[in-house]
Amino acid sequence: MAPTSLQTKHLPRPPLVAPDARLPEAPPALDGVDETVWVEVIRKMDEVYNDLLQYEVVLEQKNAALEESQQFIESVLASMSDILIVCNRHGAIQEVNDSLRRFIGLDETVLRGRPLCDLFADEASRQRVRDFFSAARPANVQDCELLISGRDGSPLPVSLNCTPRLSGTGKLVGMVLTGRPVGELRRAYHALRQAHEDLKRTQQQLLQAEKMASLGRLVAGVAHELNNPISFVLGNVLAIRRYATRLQTYLEAVHSERCARSPELEGLRQELRIDRIMADLTPLLDGMTEGAERTRDIVDGLKRFSAVDRSADESFNLSEVVARAVRWVVRAGPRNFHVNVDLPPELLVIGSSGQMQQVLMNLVQNARDATVGGESPTLDIGAEVCEGTIRVRFADNGPGIAPANLSRLFDPFFTTKPVGQGTGLGLSISYGIVERHGGRLEAANRAEGGAVFTLSLPLAPA
Repeated sequence: MAPTSLQTKHLPRPPLVAPDARLPEAPPALDGVDETVWVEVIRKMDEVYNDLLQYEVVLEQKNAALEESQQFIESVLASMSDILIVCNRHGAIQEVNDSLRRFIGLDETVLRGRPLCDLFADEASRQRVRDFFSAARPANVQDCELLISGRDGSPLPVSLNCTPRLSGTGKLVGMVLTGRPVGELRRAYHALRQAHEDLKRTQQQLLQAEKMASLGRLVAGVAHELNNPISFVLGNVLAIRRYATRLQTYLEAVHSERCARSPELEGLRQELRIDRIMADLTPLLDGMTEGAERTRDIVDGLKRFSAVDRSADESFNLSEVVARAVRWVVRAGPRNFHVNVDLPPELLVIGSSGQMQQVLMNLVQNARDATVGGESPTLDIGAEVCEGTIRVRFADNGPGIAPANLSRLFDPFFTTKPVGQGTGLGLSISYGIVERHGGRLEAANRAEGGAVFTLSLPLAPA
C-alpha cells in the first residue's frame, strides 16, 4: 500500500512590527525591560518560522521520493512472471504479487493474513511449508517442488525458493517465497533439449554434406583418370578386330581346298581348335567393345554429375537424363523396386543436364526410400506438355507425406530420415536448381495413397 502523503500547510507567519508603529506598553510586571528585548524576541520568532518552512520543503521532497519508490516497487512486483509471497515469521501472508493472484484466482484482500499452508493442495506440501517456519533460524530452500491449488482447485506443481527475511538488526521477521510453475520449466527444458538435438543433427548433416562434396571431387578425379585406360582398351580392341580379320583371311587361304593339306597341319588345327577360336573371336571383341563403351558412358555421367557446370544454357534431352538417373538409382537399390517410365522420346529443355540429373536422381532415390518395406514398391514417371511447359510426375505407392511436413519439405536441413541416413539438403538443393532453370518443384499426396512430386520446366524454343 502506498503511504499517504503528508498534507502540510504553511504556518501563519506572525506579523512583524511596522517601522512607524509604536510598541505596546509593557505590562506592569515587566517594567524596566528595554524595547531592544522585544525586537530580539520578534527576530528569533522570524528565524524559527523560516526554519519551519525549510523543514516543510524537505519533508515534501522526501515524501515525493518515497511515493516514487513505492510505485516503482509495485510496478516491478506486478510485472513479475514468477509468483511472490511475503509472510511474517508465523507463516501468515503479508504481501503477494499479481502473478500469484492470477495463478490461484484469489484477491489480495482474501489472501492477506491467511496462513501460507492453506494455499497448497495436499497435506505433504502443507507439512513441508510448516517446516519452513519451524526452525529458529531457517535456512534457504532451493527448487522445492510442491502442489499448489489452482484457480479451479486442481493441484499444480510449483518449484519454490524460500529465503528468510531479516530486520536491520538481523532478527528474523518473516520469509519470502518465489516460484514458477513446473510446467513452464519443463516446457523450457524441452525446448532447450530440442534445440540441442537440432544442433547435433545439423552438425551431422553439415558433416555429411562436406563428405558428399569431398566425394564429388574424388569422383571427378577418378572419372578423369579412368578416361585414359578406357581409351586404350577401345583403341586396342579396334586394332585387334582389324588384325583378326586379316588372320582369318590368311588361315582360310592356308586351309583352302586349293592348297595341299598337310596331315600334321590338319592335326594341329584340330588340336588347337582354331576353328572355334576364330568363331568366338568376333563375339569376344564385340563384348569387350560394349563393356568399354558402357564404362565410358558411366564415366561421362560421373563427370557430368560431379563437375560444376560452367555452361548452364545448353539444350539437352530431359528424357535421356531421366532414363540415366533411373538406371543409376535402380542398379544400386533393392531388386523389387520397379520404375515405370512413360515419357516422349525427346523433351528438349535449356539448362544444365548435370544439375538436372542431380534433381532427378534425388527424386527417384526419395521414392525408393519411401517405398522400402512395401509389398511391391513402385514409382511411376509420366509427363505431359502444356503450353510450352513440360510437367513430369513422380508418383510412388509409399505411405505419403505427413500434412504437417508438406510446408517444410523444401527447407534446408529438414528430413524425416534417421540421423546419418539423410542430410536434409537434397530437396532444398533440388528446389533451388529447378528455380534457376525457370521451373517449379511441388509435392503433394495422392488420393489413392503415396506421394507425388511434380517437376515443371519450360521447353526449349523450336
